[in-house]
Amino acid sequence: MSSEPSSSSPKRAASDEPFQDPSRAVKSQQSSVPFTADRIPNGDIDAYMAEQEGSDGEATLSSPTKRLATVEELSKAPMRVNETWYVVSPSWYKRWRKALSGEVDKEGPVKEADIGPVDNSDIVSSTDANDINQNVAPDDLVYVPQQVWEWFTRWYGQPHQSLPRKVVARGVQAELSLELHPLKIRMHILSADTASQPETPPRYATVSSVASVTDLVTTLATSMSDLAATSSWRAWKLADDSRPLDSLYCTSTQLKERGATLVDPSTRSVEDALIQSGDSFVYEEESLTSWVVDANTVSAQPVAASASTSEPITTNSTPPKVFGSDGDFFSQMQAKLTSPAKTSLAAPSALKPSVTIKPTSATSSRYKASSLEPGTLGLGNMGNTCFMNSALQCLAHTKELMDYFLTGVFEEELNPDNPLGMQGAIAQAFGALLQRIWATGSSSTSYSPREFKQALQRFAPQFSGYQQHDSQELVAFLLDGLHEDLNRVLKKPYVEKPDWEGGGDKELVGLANESWQGYMRRNDSVIVDLFQGQYQSTLVCPECEKVSITFDPFMYLTLPLPIQKKWKHAIYYVPWSLAKPHVKIPVEINRDASFKDLRQLLGRWMDADPDCLLTMETFSSRFYKDLDDTCLVGEMNDNDIIVCFELPCHAQQSRTYKQSPDDPVIIAVNLCDIPARQAYRSQNLFGYPFVIVLDQEQAADPDAVYEAIIDRLQRWTDNARDLFTWEATTPDSLKPVRIPLSGSAVVNSITEIKENGDVVTVQEPTIEEGDITDEKATVVQESDEVPMEIDADEEVRKVGVKKDIFKLRIQACDAKYGIGYGSYGTSIQRFDLWEFYASQTKDLPDGSSAPVLRENSILLAEFDENMKAYYFGDGDGRWDSARWDRWQAFEHPEYIASRQAAASMKNKGISLQDCLDEFTREEQLGADDLWYCPRCKKHQQAMKRFDLWKVPDVLVVHLKRFSNSRTLRDKIDTFVDFPINGLDISPMVGERQVAQRLVEQGVDIAQLGLSDIDEPLIYDLYAVDEHLGGLGGGHYRAYAYNDTTDKWYHFDDSYVSPVQPEAAVNANAYLLFYKRRTSRPLGGKSHAMVEAARTKATVSSTSTQPVDPPAQTVLTPPTTESNNSVAPQLASLAGLRSFTDDWPTQSQLSPASSPPPLDDGEPPSFENAQFDSVLQTSLDPLAISTHRFDYPSSSSRDSPTSSIEALPDMDDAENAEQHIELDETQVSSFEQTLRRAGFESSVARRSSPSSWSLDGPPTYSDDDQDEIESVGAVRSGTPLSDIDV
Repeated sequence: MSSEPSSSSPKRAASDEPFQDPSRAVKSQQSSVPFTADRIPNGDIDAYMAEQEGSDGEATLSSPTKRLATVEELSKAPMRVNETWYVVSPSWYKRWRKALSGEVDKEGPVKEADIGPVDNSDIVSSTDANDINQNVAPDDLVYVPQQVWEWFTRWYGQPHQSLPRKVVARGVQAELSLELHPLKIRMHILSADTASQPETPPRYATVSSVASVTDLVTTLATSMSDLAATSSWRAWKLADDSRPLDSLYCTSTQLKERGATLVDPSTRSVEDALIQSGDSFVYEEESLTSWVVDANTVSAQPVAASASTSEPITTNSTPPKVFGSDGDFFSQMQAKLTSPAKTSLAAPSALKPSVTIKPTSATSSRYKASSLEPGTLGLGNMGNTCFMNSALQCLAHTKELMDYFLTGVFEEELNPDNPLGMQGAIAQAFGALLQRIWATGSSSTSYSPREFKQALQRFAPQFSGYQQHDSQELVAFLLDGLHEDLNRVLKKPYVEKPDWEGGGDKELVGLANESWQGYMRRNDSVIVDLFQGQYQSTLVCPECEKVSITFDPFMYLTLPLPIQKKWKHAIYYVPWSLAKPHVKIPVEINRDASFKDLRQLLGRWMDADPDCLLTMETFSSRFYKDLDDTCLVGEMNDNDIIVCFELPCHAQQSRTYKQSPDDPVIIAVNLCDIPARQAYRSQNLFGYPFVIVLDQEQAADPDAVYEAIIDRLQRWTDNARDLFTWEATTPDSLKPVRIPLSGSAVVNSITEIKENGDVVTVQEPTIEEGDITDEKATVVQESDEVPMEIDADEEVRKVGVKKDIFKLRIQACDAKYGIGYGSYGTSIQRFDLWEFYASQTKDLPDGSSAPVLRENSILLAEFDENMKAYYFGDGDGRWDSARWDRWQAFEHPEYIASRQAAASMKNKGISLQDCLDEFTREEQLGADDLWYCPRCKKHQQAMKRFDLWKVPDVLVVHLKRFSNSRTLRDKIDTFVDFPINGLDISPMVGERQVAQRLVEQGVDIAQLGLSDIDEPLIYDLYAVDEHLGGLGGGHYRAYAYNDTTDKWYHFDDSYVSPVQPEAAVNANAYLLFYKRRTSRPLGGKSHAMVEAARTKATVSSTSTQPVDPPAQTVLTPPTTESNNSVAPQLASLAGLRSFTDDWPTQSQLSPASSPPPLDDGEPPSFENAQFDSVLQTSLDPLAISTHRFDYPSSSSRDSPTSSIEALPDMDDAENAEQHIELDETQVSSFEQTLRRAGFESSVARRSSPSSWSLDGPPTYSDDDQDEIESVGAVRSGTPLSDIDV
């Protein structure tokens, strides 16, 4: 994983644009719609249309081609914030476009009169015609501006489903996109308990996430009551509840039971107010005397239905605060929504009365419930957010990551100034969420992570809205965001990536270490410590065998599944040699493969040059599509006919092919009947199209073209010999031929010997009376029973082709090979005889003839009915003499082996090891992913291989189940077997294998930075993220091991249940989370910081307890005369929680305090105090020296009479900035002590007359022991007056 600029970079303010008027109810997923083709002048659509339309509106749009061009031009215009665009069904738009362009596909032509109104029925939800189906991908939809929509309505009628959507700005970078899925809220009316109301379902309203809260409550009021403009009203937001009201009316009892909060109208956006789709709101009107319910009796949280609302039972279920008193992340977020409001607020201009707002009770009221085990809190689904919930549960149950956040270490490592980070917001939101998930004593079974989702979509607008997303993409973004927010490198240096210069194992280890150290110079965080490993990439040039090796970090391992979705089809293969039969070849190839890959496969199987193979799709006796390198096999339907022609030259389908003037001309030939009319008409095609290959000279010669067609026709007719004229080698060699007759003689029959020696019988039926003989009644039959007797030494010679078998016509088309169903045969297409077409061609300057046939020309061979019947058959499904329906079956051994292997794999199943083997399998780069070889000085399709080099402590495995190419969106549901315990990947890790080889060679691997090669790399499963259903929808759930309870749990959004770990191993598993089994602590540097924080917390808690001091030495407290001479309290050092510096007695404690009684005894001596656990910290001196020590200012309050009189405020001590405050009279003495103790360079600045900041590590010698002890006394809290300076 690279930590370079990502899509999550900051910085912008969120847009507060309102969405729409309430009458336009829409809903769908926010999607980034690309802004291309800025051909509208200055992006001003209105000005552009005014220029195009003129004074008469649509006068210039009278023709279909102009309407099509204008609509497509406007649809490519850039979007602007707050514009309204409309969503159109792609199937309707395709049909409309086909009608206006005149395009004809396999379904036939479409007339504009038959289009009808816009039909969005195939993209809307089955439950609400105003909602877009969640399973429809945003990229599949068509978006048109409002002007185009109005035209569609005027031209084709009023649509049944109108889907207007607003353009909004998302995230800190203000990315413009259509809000396809705006918020949909439920609306109720508050009624008294005694009122009788009809059974009416609740109402719904659609609001943009960037609309203001005032717009939301205004929409609510105007939708619920016609009296909203003349009466006082207020709005309630019901608390989260899995049982929404199914009635329009909400009673006061129901309001109290479910919990509610008064909504404060403001200019803040709905998104910032943490309002989500599906939230319920209650509209309340004030009666003549009072409100329906007293706001002071309504709790903000749900209570049991049987609870007394007058005396609610309160439980303290608030989770631990993250940032000190009244400053935790959630408090800051919630304060924006629940802060007390004014008792009245001027309504918007549309409302005359004021909107009365009263603060609710701050008490969380509910019945006491059994407290949950930590880590078993469910996460509420806020509208297709299961992808986020499952991912969060997996990460939250990563124990080492949890410890890092819950101990508060992350607060010290926040890097809000990192330009690649998210200003620390993601880390803060994630840390606050972990506090809730792992809170002790909570009775709430679920929590909706609104605050986290709001922070997430600010920096990752792709996750905005309420459409399903990929859980793996969220995990990748979150880990990357946490890494940059917590990156310990404050200023990233430039690091050049090292190159492989060749060598052996030692050089390979050196390259890997140099690459990793270079990466660590720019990236160092808890994510690197836990999740990041290193893989080796090897490239080998196929031409010069140059080897290139690079090492790159990875944060998760994406493993392909060895069972890939295969494309199975039958290919009709036509060899160029007439001696070889045309065959039907079944193929099975990767569905994402291109036709270039298919031609390479066929070339290998048929011993042909792949560049000389031409792949075409045929339909209705013509070429329909040119299947060149840009086409993927997955684009083809199962019933499409694919023909592969072998040519004697380059087929010119490669994207890298460069044409030259001397290239052969490849021309398509279609067979057709002679039409009734000879001018503009359509052709009745039959049979199979084929191609001929001509050189430049032949392309100008009609006889050469005719002969080339005859040559290719030999393959498609049984009467191929009759395409030519024949003669014996010499006239004298002809001998009488015996003609055997069987049965009675046929009346009026003639036996005829043709020039080539064949014997045929012509039967002449009796001619009826009349002057006209029907020539169609003459049937020419070839006698199979009468073989011609020719001596073995006699030969016949082909004289030439027979003339006038067909007429040759030419048509110039818009595309090569005349591809497309309607590319010819329309009224504007002209079919000319060769002679006419040749007469229009001018000779070249040198006197030679220019080629009549050009690249986009096609040939039509017109057969009359007799010739067609003789050579092919009479049609109507009876092609007696045609051979295009007779293909020999051919199955290549490679295909047979592949099928057998697939069947075996299906029975055997797939293991995780199979996926790892597939990941490390060597493969050749594709044509779109060439590698530049520095030795060959050109791009090559190199052989590439990935290997694991260094593995992390926490291994995240991503099973690549989803295929989302431009032609295929699919999911592989194959079961993958993976171990719960004991995944051993030692044999696959390159660093381990190389180290073992070096040890066998006697190399000291410690000098190379290698160690721990004897401990196996074994991993145990602790979490699984699973996906049920298909691509674009489905549902995510999670399994996770709880380290606290030593149990596995199943997390289905807000529902959590214990489960056996074997249940996680199923066909739905998508993300696997493994933890290394090792004797050392996981996390490295981060683990040391967590342990230091725990020690700090332990000291903080234990230091407040009484201490039984030794009796031999007593420290003398300061006298009253020294009230202003010394500060009474030192703040805690880094890594140590705040602690009291003396041993207070009961009489000195405040009356409200009641600590345990102190034991009798004296305080410890100074020497013994040095071994106190408070001072035995393993922290780096740098961490100590960079802290500031605070002394209370003498001017801020009266000095205590003794050092034990002032007791520390533990909350303030933990959160306050820590530095030393000294009275001015003690500055010089303290400064001298610090300087002599080695802080000479550390006392860098004096931030105030009585405050020092220490900015560097102390450096001292053995001679400074006394001074060190003095400083140690300062650290232990000893008053300065007692230090021997």
